[in-house]
Amino acid sequence: MGAEAIFKTGNPLPDETLQICKESDAVLFGAIGDPSFDHNPDAKVRPEQGLLKLRKELGLFANIRPLKTYSSLIDKSPLKREVIEGTDIQIFRELVSGIYFGEKFTDEEAGYAYDICKYSREEIIPIVHMAFQEAQKRRKKLTLIDKANVLDTSRLWRKVCKEIAHEYPDVELDFMFVDNAAMQLILNPKQFDVIVTENMFGDIISDEASVIGGSIGLLPSASIGNENALFEPIHGSYPQAKGKGIANPVASVLSTAMMLDYLGLDQAAEKLRQSVEYAIENKYVTADLNAEQHYSTSEVGSFIADYIKYSEKSYYNFENVKIGKSTIV
Repeated sequence: MGAEAIFKTGNPLPDETLQICKESDAVLFGAIGDPSFDHNPDAKVRPEQGLLKLRKELGLFANIRPLKTYSSLIDKSPLKREVIEGTDIQIFRELVSGIYFGEKFTDEEAGYAYDICKYSREEIIPIVHMAFQEAQKRRKKLTLIDKANVLDTSRLWRKVCKEIAHEYPDVELDFMFVDNAAMQLILNPKQFDVIVTENMFGDIISDEASVIGGSIGLLPSASIGNENALFEPIHGSYPQAKGKGIANPVASVLSTAMMLDYLGLDQAAEKLRQSVEYAIENKYVTADLNAEQHYSTSEVGSFIADYIKYSEKSYYNFENVKIGKSTIV
């Protein structure tokens, strides 16, 4: 899929790949870019087209991005410790409609172009229910991010949310314009619990939120449909890093944990999260998290895998166990 598929077939999502995904219980997704596309933004066939098509074909209407801070990494954030410590947010982004999938037109000679943003109630209702249900499990607060002072589509989102809110009386619902939300995420991210929003706003807000924790390489995501689900790190590909062993594998590991949650394997998912926290606490991390002393992608991955293996044998009671390049006493 992606760049590799384009090189081999000319298609960023070959039919065979799509069929395999449709027949699967879940899809674990990796980076699909390549430096040749990074320097050619006008290419008519691009790797990301495959991902957009896959989301549409699988009916993945909801993208979920959890954001939490790790105490040992807070100093890596560009924001002050007192501002972000304790931040724990779930962002629900609608994924298969809005301006990314609306009618498009370009007249290069006339210097004219447009992209149409459309939403229906049927496209909004499922993800709003999911967000309310998640809020019930957490701090019982849901924020709709929109631009209802300008956009009719945002006014529809707000109307639908108000209607559905009656079914969840234990959840507080509030509203915030997207420009203010972008500012509030920096000034006071702890005020948010669960966020729900439309496609483009969610794309922007979730990427902004990703820097709060110190590195975009920490954040997993899930894209959920009625019958299929896809799990991927939010960072995508970094073509300039190809072959250098500097990619942070943590987001992929945590995406796998989200996949295991989805499949009902809660104990295995928790084991993965514990292994990541252990690696971070012991500063066994890639260069984006520790420029002075760091390890390669494969070394961090092996450390996490070894932790799981040895913790199974010793029930978390480590005694002079060799993991990666470290001896744990």
